[in-house]
Amino acid sequence: VQLQASGGGLVQPGGSLRLSCAASGPGLDFKFGIGWFRQAPGKEREGVSCIHRTDGSTAYADSVKGRFVITRDNSKNTVTLQMNNLKPEDTAVYYCAAGIYCIGVPDIKEYDIWGQGTLVTVSS
Repeated sequence: VQLQASGGGLVQPGGSLRLSCAASGPGLDFKFGIGWFRQAPGKEREGVSCIHRTDGSTAYADSVKGRFVITRDNSKNTVTLQMNNLKPEDTAVYYCAAGIYCIGVPDIKEYDIWGQGTLVTVSS
């Protein structure tokens, strides 16, 4: 299975961006969690949000709760992260990944299939 993240770009503070994660190929059968992670310059990669592919349950990091919304479209094998009211501290490379489940804020150790990153820059 391959994961393809897209949708990053430059946006002003307070603006919005929508990231997409498209899955292709076999291998997702037992990967029920799709997570978004981000890594800012000089910082460790952190979990942002995840969604359970079958029951649709979600989890968010406190730093993005109320601003980001994660959704799924199983017919297209895509997961979308709608990011609103973006702040400069949201600047990072964003990655999507597949793991066994989505319970709580995604932990990098629980996700073993990774897509390439997409850069989000929030700046005026």
